[in-house]
Amino acid sequence: MGGPGPRPYVIGVAGGTGSGKSTIAAAMADAALGHVLVLPQDVYYRRASDPYFDGVSAINWDEPGAFDTPYLVEHLDRLIAWQAVDRPLYDFEASDRLPETLRLEPAPVVVVEGILVLHEPELRRRLDLKVYVDAPPDERFIRRLERDVSERGRSAKSVIDQYRSTVKPMHDLYVQPTKQYADVIVPEGGRNVAAIGVLVDHVRARIGGAASEPAAVARAGARP
Repeated sequence: MGGPGPRPYVIGVAGGTGSGKSTIAAAMADAALGHVLVLPQDVYYRRASDPYFDGVSAINWDEPGAFDTPYLVEHLDRLIAWQAVDRPLYDFEASDRLPETLRLEPAPVVVVEGILVLHEPELRRRLDLKVYVDAPPDERFIRRLERDVSERGRSAKSVIDQYRSTVKPMHDLYVQPTKQYADVIVPEGGRNVAAIGVLVDHVRARIGGAASEPAAVARAGARP
């Protein structure tokens, strides 16, 4: 699993809902089992009962404040310092954290994945490589609809209503603008086999001690 030594290499993978972020993060982790740790931003959602939401009639889960970013940063800092963390487990149907947690041991490469990973300055400054995953809006919506209905117990109508009221407006306001911070842009999201392959090679090179330049990723299918 690695051990004390050089600082872990931290990759941020951001992009709109349903863009393929999880697919790309999983590909990097699968390519180097035991050496790559994925830290999903969405398990750091606040509880619906959090005082942050006091007085709010309808919670906007797509705005930056819906995430407990200080808690995520605290865990990332511990992983960077080669310390284990107890990662939250989130119940998306109940909008609450479970009492159980998931023990994560540190690894040479940490991938932080989520819609607003590049929005938060405290996260951005800890990232060695910043990746923005792009995909057509219709594809992203379809993937979100399928996921929320099949995995999160949502009705199709509730997903559509949320997409119209908060998901798309917040994407335009907060998520899309973070593309400017990316070192690498992956067009066509999780379908871009070439770009995913080079990101995987980049991770393997980091683990092997021969770092690839981010520019190499752009030459192989991603766009700087």
